Amino acid sequence: MTPASAETTLDRLSVGRKPGELLVLAPLRIEARAVRRGLAPGAQVIPTGVGPRHSLAAASTHGARAAVAVSGFCGAVDPTLAPGDLVVATEIRGPGGVIPCPSARVLASALRRRRLRVRVGPIVSTDRLVRGSERRRLRATGALAVDTESAWLAGAADGRPLAVVRAVVDHPAQELRRPLALVNGTGRGYWALRQAAGVLSEWASTVRPRTIMLAAPRASCAGVERAIDVVELALARFSPPVYVRRQIVHNAHVVSDLERRGAVFVDEIDEIPDGSTVVFSAHGVAPAVRRAAGAKRLNVIDATCPLVSKVHGEARRFAEAGYTIVLVGHEGHDEVEGTVGEAPDHIHLVSDQGEVQGLEVEDPQRVAYLTQTTLAVDDAKQVVDALRERFPRLAGPPSSDICYATQNRQDAIKLLARECDFVLVVGSANSSNSRRLVEVAERHGTPARLIEDESAIELHWLARAPRIGLTAGASAPESVVRRVLAALTALGPADVVERRAAQESRRFKLPPEIRSPNASATARAPAGPGRRTAPRE
Repeated sequence: MTPASAETTLDRLSVGRKPGELLVLAPLRIEARAVRRGLAPGAQVIPTGVGPRHSLAAASTHGARAAVAVSGFCGAVDPTLAPGDLVVATEIRGPGGVIPCPSARVLASALRRRRLRVRVGPIVSTDRLVRGSERRRLRATGALAVDTESAWLAGAADGRPLAVVRAVVDHPAQELRRPLALVNGTGRGYWALRQAAGVLSEWASTVRPRTIMLAAPRASCAGVERAIDVVELALARFSPPVYVRRQIVHNAHVVSDLERRGAVFVDEIDEIPDGSTVVFSAHGVAPAVRRAAGAKRLNVIDATCPLVSKVHGEARRFAEAGYTIVLVGHEGHDEVEGTVGEAPDHIHLVSDQGEVQGLEVEDPQRVAYLTQTTLAVDDAKQVVDALRERFPRLAGPPSSDICYATQNRQDAIKLLARECDFVLVVGSANSSNSRRLVEVAERHGTPARLIEDESAIELHWLARAPRIGLTAGASAPESVVRRVLAALTALGPADVVERRAAQESRRFKLPPEIRSPNASATARAPAGPGRRTAPRE
């Protein structure tokens, strides 16, 4: 299906509903008044009445809008919440089951940008007021707040985009039955709902039919999968703490997940107690780091990506042959530090073609180049071409140093850029290959943004983007991509298509320090959509 035909199909799913049309259901008139004062013109606000019976009646009566928001007061079951705090529901738990709200973190981030205090998590709907020990019981389930309407009012959405935003008016230590709590909590809750209303209008403005194009390949590569496997297996075999020098891969979700399991991330070897187990990251280390680990009698497990190890070997060979080595890469990157450390007296680092002319070498006839594995392919070629023009006898590696996964993901994003209005790249800010994907998309004429996860999406990016591209850097988990996709598809009818640039089946063996029959099976296991779990907020 072409993007044009897909959009036509999606338009038919929303007949009679204009983008941005918003219905807000608020149980109390004071709640409705607070919300109405902050909404953009055209939104409809209905005071529904309190409790399940009135909520069911309202849900069956009102509808026919593009988006539905439930807004009102709530009671906190989490004692860290205070009156005036907003709770954006990731899910509503009621007698009829669980109703998910996948765009909750997108909305919550927009509220935080207005300097509002916001928490994201489950809200429980009950058929009566909850006090004392009942609140403590609900807190033990992971819930943040409780109300008596949201689960029933959510039925008005009937499959359309749904948001639930509640303002805390009391908490376990100060319930509303106390007069002071009633005045204080209601006043702060009213103000918070009024401030939140404008963001609800902005959220509704993003609701529209759209096509979402997934790049393939995307997300974790074989080297990243292997590195994470190494830490997981080390934790299982040696028990926590297992130390990891630097981030095992450049992704905050992966690092946080492993920290919760017992991994301890350090910057340098001298932070690790003598005799401990340490894992070297996928980016590799310099020989000096290995010597420091040996001096402390550390049990070393080397998770260096084999493709990075290839570059290290090339650096040693060129240095031993008397070449001056020009390393194309980014200063300060962990991989570059490791490569330079292999032959520090022989390597000059350049980051772009403008730095080539200033190079001073001992013998222009014996110059070789190497590249960081995560560079933009086109950028690296420009620098190498400039080197070859200045040093006609330039030597190089027998095959490209740029990682196959880096190249495949850049090729895939070029496909997206031809068809999309906007591209989202999932990855951490310190991920070189993820940042390069943003640059490649923009170089091909399509605006792009790097996001850690769905909470980093800004609503105004989506309002005028009927075709959105989605990809992820080689260090980002597919599970986070799926969360972003769920948030996008929760903002109106969506047709999800894939644009594939290459097939990937490569797997790397585990390092010998951790290898075993069972461990090898783990390393070869394909990375399904949920294999890498991201931490809950």
